[in-house]
Amino acid sequence: MLRRRMLIMLGVVVLLVLILGGYKAFSIYQQVQMFSAPKPPISVAATASSERAWQNRLPAVGSLTALQGVDLSLEIAGTVKALQFESGQQVRKGQPLLQLDSDVETALLGTAQADLGLAQVDFNRGSQLVGSEAISRGEYDRLNAQYKRNKAVVDQLKASLAKKSISAPFSGTIGIRQVDVGEYLASGTVIATLQDLSSLYVDFFVAEQAIPQLSIGQQVLVSVAAYPQQTFPGSISAINPKVEDSTRNVQVRATLANPDGKLLPGMFSSLQVLLPDPKPAVVVPESAVTYTLYGNSVYVAVEKKPEDGQVHKDADGQPQLIAERRFVDTGERRDGLVVISKGLQAGEQVVTAGQLKLTQGAAIRITPDKTLQTQPKPAD
Repeated sequence: MLRRRMLIMLGVVVLLVLILGGYKAFSIYQQVQMFSAPKPPISVAATASSERAWQNRLPAVGSLTALQGVDLSLEIAGTVKALQFESGQQVRKGQPLLQLDSDVETALLGTAQADLGLAQVDFNRGSQLVGSEAISRGEYDRLNAQYKRNKAVVDQLKASLAKKSISAPFSGTIGIRQVDVGEYLASGTVIATLQDLSSLYVDFFVAEQAIPQLSIGQQVLVSVAAYPQQTFPGSISAINPKVEDSTRNVQVRATLANPDGKLLPGMFSSLQVLLPDPKPAVVVPESAVTYTLYGNSVYVAVEKKPEDGQVHKDADGQPQLIAERRFVDTGERRDGLVVISKGLQAGEQVVTAGQLKLTQGAAIRITPDKTLQTQPKPAD
């Protein structure tokens, strides 16, 4: 009886072990089937690399300077009698701007002119009498010297009187006035700034190695922080004939038009010097390049090539694509594009979005990249 019970219990245990073993084997089989099943393709955005004429540019930074610009100041001291301009006004060359009190100088000039008139009458009379020897030659020379002396005094007073006023040395925009009527001004006091904004200079420095690439008349594109979406064209007008000893840089000056008056002297500017001889280059969107410490790379969409040689197609009848990671050499970046100098051919599809989900050989499906689509033109 005891033996029979033991056999029954042993049979039950064996049955339980078989059931558990079968369940575990079935679970392992399901997992194997799940991992061995092909993964659905990963949706990514892609675009074709293109070849275009690429004009290299030399970046630099500089500062804007007016074509003509001065701080108007006084040579002599005096009290302001009249101000003949408004702050920010457009003025013409020769236009009176300020007048100092000049009553004393005007009175002295009147006295000097009267003395000059008398000296001229005496000199003319002496010129007639010396011919008939009615006066001596020495008296004639004295009258001549007196006439010239009085004339010099008049010229001196006229020059002194002219310094009592300031006129615009050139046409331009005058700044905020710094003085008021009735104010006593010492010599050298600045009354306002005058700037000719019709054209501007931009002065910048480049390394001495770049000198062979520069020439007079070469085009530059200038941009400023005030107008980040706009560039202003100009051209190189002067190259300094000396390299700075401390920095080994050479100063370059470009001239640009300013018809709208948007640019102001003193603005910080960044500029691009357009280098000659554009060359064909393969370019891709910047979003397609992954930058790492180990090198720059792109994912290229290529057709899957199985061992049997037959091209596999997806449900839509299109060839199956996989992601192939390639390390590339990158060049200049500009306007959302980057130059690929090595590792990629023109026309190859590069992934522009979704790279973080990819690994080497992963199946992919290309979807449109809305960020690279051309914006519709506004209606007229």
